[in-house]
Amino acid sequence: MSQKIARTTLVLVFGFSLSVLAQTNAVKDAQTNVPIDTTFRVATINMQQTILASNQGRHDLEALDIKFAPKEAELKRLSEEIDGLKKQLDTQQNMLNDDSRGKLVALIESKKKNLERATQDAQEDFETQRRELVNKLLTSLAPVVQKYFNDNRYSLLLDTSQPWPQGLVVMSSPATDITQQVLEAFNTVSGVPAFAPSNSAPKPAKPPTNKLAVPPKQ
Repeated sequence: MSQKIARTTLVLVFGFSLSVLAQTNAVKDAQTNVPIDTTFRVATINMQQTILASNQGRHDLEALDIKFAPKEAELKRLSEEIDGLKKQLDTQQNMLNDDSRGKLVALIESKKKNLERATQDAQEDFETQRRELVNKLLTSLAPVVQKYFNDNRYSLLLDTSQPWPQGLVVMSSPATDITQQVLEAFNTVSGVPAFAPSNSAPKPAKPPTNKLAVPPKQ
């Protein structure tokens, strides 16, 4: 008896679901009387990848790297200067008197502190400008995403930039991903040609940083 009730319930529920779906898909525009597709469609996009792989994003990020190359070269020079003083201390400490040794040690410590402050200041300045740059790119990208979303009649769009559990999406099918389509549309709208790394500018030696991570949304 219980199995019969369960089968009957399943048939009723399934039939009701098909009925609702049929009614939903049969909705028509009130003015044109043309059927409207109201199917619930979900898409995913990696916003971080879209920004970083876009022609505009790669161009702007390289320009930022080049801008900070002189500062990074200066920090590298200061670091090498400290290493040289340390080697001098190691090789000459037996020949130095206490006063000379003390002065050299103090000089090394002073330069280390100056390097740490300069590195922190440069890092904070870089991250601030990078955050502003990414926010600007997001502002330019938003209308492109919105248009693609509307044109393709999606009901929900999820960002997969951060893996679960940091992000909200546990898993998704590649069939739902529209990253490449939006990326191509963004490149077209921006008008920026395909990215070609500059050969004229030296590759900067950057202070430690995680430059590939998109800053948190504000």
